[in-house]
Amino acid sequence: MEIVSVDIGGTHARFAIAEVSGGRVVSLGEAVTLKTAEHASFQTAWEDFGRITAKPLPRAAAIAIAGPVDADVIKLTNNPWIIRRSLVCEKLNVDSFVIVNDFGAVGHAVAQAGAEHFLHLTGPEQPLADSGTISIIGPGTGLGVAHVWRKGDGYHVQATEGGHIDFAPLDSIEDALLERLRKRYRRVSAERVVSGPGLVEIYEALAALEGKAVQQLDDKQLWQLGMSGEDSLAAAAVDRFCLSLGSVAGDITLAQGGFAGVVIAGGLGLRIKDILVRSGFAERFRAKGRFESLMAGIPVKLITHPQPGLFGAAAAYAQEHAQ
Repeated sequence: MEIVSVDIGGTHARFAIAEVSGGRVVSLGEAVTLKTAEHASFQTAWEDFGRITAKPLPRAAAIAIAGPVDADVIKLTNNPWIIRRSLVCEKLNVDSFVIVNDFGAVGHAVAQAGAEHFLHLTGPEQPLADSGTISIIGPGTGLGVAHVWRKGDGYHVQATEGGHIDFAPLDSIEDALLERLRKRYRRVSAERVVSGPGLVEIYEALAALEGKAVQQLDDKQLWQLGMSGEDSLAAAAVDRFCLSLGSVAGDITLAQGGFAGVVIAGGLGLRIKDILVRSGFAERFRAKGRFESLMAGIPVKLITHPQPGLFGAAAAYAQEHAQ
């Protein structure tokens, strides 16, 4: 059957027609991206997508949303739209729907995407295991964390708030970073460092360490300067980010028992994939004392699917309405 798959973020809402069958995604059509600021509500964006497709939309919807999705009234993060579960069928003219957290959708994408959508980062160069727990870590605006437990053809996705574990420094530079952050926050979570905006915190801490004046740059500017190598201090901040990501990914893996594999997700991971491979990410991921040999035996991948949110939302619908 055909469904409409939707991935709603703070700035953009992406739509596509997907085909699902037997609990799996068969195909995903070309994505249409709409700006949330140009639409008064989800319903008007949905109707706009219908006009763009120029044909009646399927009467089923799979919706991934950035933010909590358990309540009847869903208020989106960084987006003024409000979605009421009890009115979805009426407003969108559908008979059935699924709403999942955006990182939960990524979990479904990890569970169902083919091997061609994963890039090897470290550990044994082998596919993710068919059974066991797969840990998923996604640095972006925040730090998304989820895990997938699968056995045979079945699987279960659990989105978590693992990005809010305490940040644990491993050397004197990270000690200085933590000390700096503690002056601003009562408690410093991993997300304060291992996220897109976290690069600013790292950069400013490194500048203070060298006694340099801090340039007022946002995280997008710093990522560009650091990845290009144009600014050596920004480049050092990017390297430090990769180290911290490795440490946090290893901690999450141990906590979740993600021994079937680990997946780094999100657009930021894709942008820095070449740097990640060359960085100390792998060494930090493995550096877990007595469990170093265990960590070295876990395959770590980067998901490269072009639309994991849309694919994952469709997969969530397919799983819930498997026939």
